[in-house]
Amino acid sequence: MAEPPDIRIGTAEREEAMKRLSDNFAAGRLSVAEFDERSGIVAAAMTRRDLEPVFADLPALAGDKPAPVKASRFGQNLPERIMPVVPILCVIFFLITHQWWVFLLIPLAGAVLFGGRDQQRRGRRDRRRER
Repeated sequence: MAEPPDIRIGTAEREEAMKRLSDNFAAGRLSVAEFDERSGIVAAAMTRRDLEPVFADLPALAGDKPAPVKASRFGQNLPERIMPVVPILCVIFFLITHQWWVFLLIPLAGAVLFGGRDQQRRGRRDRRRER
């Protein structure tokens, strides 16, 4: 349920509103005079109702939408959960088969489970550098 518009706001809400206003200004939706006028209203705002007219004619930005809720966290850390079990399984297989090469499965499992993470991290790092 949404909170009533007569709730008083604090510094954090004013700063968030100024950020939204700055983003709209950077997108070219506001002139300098409009930005100055609206930022004065945001600075003087005491309640949420005071902020409503500032954004009434501006579109909602992508960051204004709530983040989608994840359905399940079951497989989120699956490699971290599987890897401690791999050496135990290798010892069991060694005791059953008496084959030493079974222990080579430990680094192989690590490479399979964690191998793609470097590429994901590099991709994120490159995207940050582009910004």
